[in-house]
Amino acid sequence: MPQTQIACPRCKQMITANVEQLFDVTSDPGAKQRLLGGISNMARCPHCGYEGRLATPIVYHDADKELLLTYFPPELNVPLNDQEKMIGPLITQITNRLPAEKRKAYLFKPVANLTFESMMETILGKDGITPEMIKAQQERLNLIDRLLQSTTADVRSELIKQNIRLFDEQFFALFSRLLQAGMQSGQEQLAKQMSEVQKQLLTETEYGRKLQESVGELEAAAKSLQEAGQNLTREKLLELVVQAPNEARVKAYVSLARNGMDYVFFQNLSERIEKAAGDEKKKLTDLRQKLLDFTNEMDKQLEARYKQAQEFVEKLLAQEDVAKATQDNLEGFTQDAVDIAQTLLRQASEKNDYARMGKLQKMLEVLQAASASPPEVAFIEQLLDAPDEAGITKMLEANQAMINDAFMEALNGLVAQVDAAAGQGNAEAKTLSERLGLVYKTALKFSMKKKMA
Repeated sequence: MPQTQIACPRCKQMITANVEQLFDVTSDPGAKQRLLGGISNMARCPHCGYEGRLATPIVYHDADKELLLTYFPPELNVPLNDQEKMIGPLITQITNRLPAEKRKAYLFKPVANLTFESMMETILGKDGITPEMIKAQQERLNLIDRLLQSTTADVRSELIKQNIRLFDEQFFALFSRLLQAGMQSGQEQLAKQMSEVQKQLLTETEYGRKLQESVGELEAAAKSLQEAGQNLTREKLLELVVQAPNEARVKAYVSLARNGMDYVFFQNLSERIEKAAGDEKKKLTDLRQKLLDFTNEMDKQLEARYKQAQEFVEKLLAQEDVAKATQDNLEGFTQDAVDIAQTLLRQASEKNDYARMGKLQKMLEVLQAASASPPEVAFIEQLLDAPDEAGITKMLEANQAMINDAFMEALNGLVAQVDAAAGQGNAEAKTLSERLGLVYKTALKFSMKKKMA
């Protein structure tokens, strides 16, 4: 992703921004996420706090959907002929990348968009996301902003009552993503504020209460499975499911132990139903139907996820430089995609498909390198093992070259994440927070002395 030095639109100080004009999803699957997610062409000034979209011409291409869109910011006041001269070379790049059989008529008729928003609507519309859905998402974002601006729990309660219809699965998923982003970016104050709002939403909304119950049942199911340990047979699993106090617990067992619910498991349940009578027989029969529904639903979700992951991996494998394509799209790799790549490598090895094996090995090498802990994080992990402050100081003195701004930024970000998790009641995070706090205090003191020296 190109890094460019630009002047902040507000304070005019030089800042770094990711500036892109060509978003060719066909050759770069991660381009779509960078555009839609506001990763590219956004100015974020660390000096004055300004944040806004850059006025940049854009060409968007997706061969699978036969979509070629252009957008030229009107504030640039560039005549139409000059716009075509600027955008023309970008479209030529797209055409040259495509094999002859994929060069279709749509490439000669790019659709011009008068606004950035209309281009986004067109892109999302091809994915089945309607303007009404976009509007609903914006309503949820506005509501989250109002909740965060509210200074008291009573004001938030009133907002919750007035907007009760918006608190659904999509709202909580959006809220969770924003909370996670705040924690990862080191915005400690925002993360704490969102955690407080989340606690209130979990108790004052119907979906929140169901979600809280679901999480509680998931933890209880996990504890039961852990206690069974190596003695967890199909028979023991069936007994746990039969004794489950409610439907939420049954669903939790399905999500945690789906692999154990195979043909033999259901055969054992059917045999138990045949031996039962009266209310017990009806209860077990209803349970079997619920299990079948839950497992079918989970299997469909897994199938859809794996299909999406495989399409993503195959798209990267089709690129000329697989290593570069993988590096450019690291943010798109889920664990499913990594598993798919490993499975495809095994299949290619079994078929002696050396060309495909080479591409997959390059992909996995890039992923392995990217997953390795940065040296700063690895050193922080070593410091956490030190017995006391004196031990931490000794390690810092032995590794003075490591104690720089990058190290302190990584440490500060980690402290913010752990504190936010501890604030949500995570017992493990609370324990780690104490050790991490000592490391941070000692490292900060050492860093200041080093700079003064």
